[in-house]
Amino acid sequence: MTQRRVVITGIGIVSPVGLDLQNSWNNIKNGVSGVTTISLFDPSHLATQIAGEIKDFTTDGYIDAKEARRVDRFIQMGMVAGIQAINHSGIENYAGLNKERVGLIIGSGIGGLPTIEANSTILKEKGPRRISPFFIPGALINMISGQLSIIYGYQGVNYGVVSACASSNHSIGDAARYIHHDDCDVVLAGGSESALCSLGIAGFNAMKALSTRNDDPSTASRPWDKDRDGFIMGEGAAVLVLEEYEHAKKRGATIYAELVGYGATADASHITSPTVEGPSRSMKIALKQANISADKIDYVNAHGTSTQVGDINETNALKEVFGSHAYNLSVSSTKSMTGHLLGAASAIEAVFSIMAIHDGIVPPTINLHNQDEACDLDYTANIAKERKLEYVMSNSFGFGGTNSTVIFKKI
Repeated sequence: MTQRRVVITGIGIVSPVGLDLQNSWNNIKNGVSGVTTISLFDPSHLATQIAGEIKDFTTDGYIDAKEARRVDRFIQMGMVAGIQAINHSGIENYAGLNKERVGLIIGSGIGGLPTIEANSTILKEKGPRRISPFFIPGALINMISGQLSIIYGYQGVNYGVVSACASSNHSIGDAARYIHHDDCDVVLAGGSESALCSLGIAGFNAMKALSTRNDDPSTASRPWDKDRDGFIMGEGAAVLVLEEYEHAKKRGATIYAELVGYGATADASHITSPTVEGPSRSMKIALKQANISADKIDYVNAHGTSTQVGDINETNALKEVFGSHAYNLSVSSTKSMTGHLLGAASAIEAVFSIMAIHDGIVPPTINLHNQDEACDLDYTANIAKERKLEYVMSNSFGFGGTNSTVIFKKI
């Protein structure tokens, strides 16, 4: 049996650089940083006081205000991105839509940490009677998919993936398989994260993982630069509408790209220190599924977190997979502008990869002024470049040694 093809027909995004697709992509193309001083809470007691925070996020026009107050910010963001994606796809206007064959797989790396932090304080200061009955369902990772399925009546597969910073790529890859195997015709896939709270920042600070460049937020995330001193946390969400190709054609949908490859591996080595072999195998598996040679890839949206070890490791993995073609690739890290959205990172980076194909533009890596000699590829320093793109790869790697890769094709 011929494997069913999977295409992207809808995109929703809420990011540190924009509250929708148009604004997010325009700012990414133009190298605009979304990293600022944290305003969601007073960060003055923390070593890191900056993040890719969304200053003006609202659920108005998307979710009932009462319902929105009952769920964590990451669920709100995921639902808004999901509604945007559904609207963008036009799927709800299709009279032939079988909602038993529409699924949702929307993940997160950490979930409702601010809600957990707040309720822990309530328990300590006011006692158990003051804990809200909405606390637990308002913090669960699978509730983005659950809430959207209830709103729209989608009755297909419904769950959330939790695999640290690889969560969203795993969600997208799993979603494609449900379409490949004829279990669904449409699956919403992506991720959401908003772990910006004292507990979240303090936890990563304890690991010495975050930049402390508090005096100059917009330049703090600097992948592959000699002066990088850690990653910047970000928040936001992105959801894609994945659809079977013939189903999309039948309803006259706009197709933005085809998902042709997906790889997932484990380092089986260390909970936080990466290997070259694990990410390399993830990329190779994605290439094998796409049925293309490595030299067909034009652009890699890299994991590129701005950590000393991680940036060198990914560079070495790219060289191992691509050989001499590694020096012909365009590579960039959009985390230089958004910060690292943890479980939502690969979802928004999938969006930027798809838009790069759609517009023929490689987004830049900003703040790259003093390139590390150990990182010697073309990282599209500071300024976007026009390039005809047929195949684009996007990598995401996470704690626990989990690796994920997706490949999109122009169609």
